[in-house]
Amino acid sequence: MRGSLRPAILVLTAFGLASCRSPEQRAADLVGDLRSPDQESVDKAVRKLVEMGEPAVPVLIPALQDPAAKVRTAAASALWGLGPKARAAVPVLAGALADADDGVRVGVAMALESVGPDAAPAVPALARAVRDRDGNVRLWAAKALGNIGPPARPALPALAEAARIDSTRVAAEQAMRQISGQPPISQ
Repeated sequence: MRGSLRPAILVLTAFGLASCRSPEQRAADLVGDLRSPDQESVDKAVRKLVEMGEPAVPVLIPALQDPAAKVRTAAASALWGLGPKARAAVPVLAGALADADDGVRVGVAMALESVGPDAAPAVPALARAVRDRDGNVRLWAAKALGNIGPPARPALPALAEAARIDSTRVAAEQAMRQISGQPPISQ
C-alpha cells in the first residue's frame, strides 16, 4: 500500500509546484514554445497566451524583437488575439511596423487594429504603413486607423492617398469615415 501512494504523491507534488508558478513565468514558458519547429505547438502556445490575457503582454513584447521572423509573427498573432488587453505593447508594435518581414508587419498591423482606440500612439507609424509595399499591410493599417477613430485625424492625408490604390480603397475610405465620425458603409 505504501509503495503505491508514492507515485500519486509525486504527481500531486509536481502539479502543486506547477500551479505555484506566476502567470508571467507560465507566459515565459509559452513564449519559448513559439520557437518550436512544430507549427501545431506554436499555434497551441499562441492560443494559451491569448487565454492568459494581460499577464502575457510583458513577455510578448520582447518576442516582437526576436531574431526569428517566425517568433515575431507568432507574438504579433498572440497580441492580435488579446485585442485591447495588448495596449501596453502599442509602442513596440508601432516600431515593429518597420520590420523587414512582410508577414510580421501584417501581424503587427492586425494587432494594432484589434487594440482599437488605445492604439492612438501608433498613428504616425500606421500612416506610414498605409504606404507599405505589401497590400495586406496597407489594408490592416487602414483598418487600424479606422478603429482608432478621431485621434487618427493626422493620418487622413495618407489614407486619402491610399484610397487611390484599388486594393486599399475600401478600407481607406471606411477608415476616413470612421475617423471623421461618420457611420461606416455596410458591405
